[in-house]
Amino acid sequence: MTLQHRTRATPREHLLALPGDEMIRHAAGSLTHAITVHCNRRDLWPWLIQMGADRAGWYSYDVLDNGGRHSADRILQGLQSPSLGAVFPALPGRRDGFILLENEPEHWLVLGWPSPDGDLVVTWAFMLHEMDEHTTRLIVRARASDEYRFHGLPRAMGLLLARVVHFVMERKQLLEIARRAEGGQKEGSHHESDATK
Repeated sequence: MTLQHRTRATPREHLLALPGDEMIRHAAGSLTHAITVHCNRRDLWPWLIQMGADRAGWYSYDVLDNGGRHSADRILQGLQSPSLGAVFPALPGRRDGFILLENEPEHWLVLGWPSPDGDLVVTWAFMLHEMDEHTTRLIVRARASDEYRFHGLPRAMGLLLARVVHFVMERKQLLEIARRAEGGQKEGSHHESDATK
């Protein structure tokens, strides 16, 4: 991992207000990570908007969150325009998962996990800050409400364990997103130019 590919957010980024923060005003836990990606935000955005099991995958440890299937190494045109409320399945074959709550194409998106009564238990925001024409800072924040219980564990224990698991999975996800966005697509993929406009 190069210095540019560290996944820790800066102190300023930890304090930065991100889209979706207001959806869980008094979070029981909040985790912010970030990575510098050497491409513009137009080329980074398509990799984010197609995330999800039974979609392009989560780009993390596929054996854990994608049923062992390899996350996509190319931009999938049919997954580039999900509607608000679209489900980004957490695991293959599931109908529940993260819901697309808000998005500003090429700028940010917010996913959320609702409880059965409709309140948000978790929000997951991805913001693209273009530093220059060839460099984008991807800032990611997960926030959990008081109702969040990691695998049914007591709150304090669950939040502690969730922090560890989230760090490991998020780090892998950000590194894999950066690798894909910086490397372009595999030869023979069909990336139409209008996908990133």
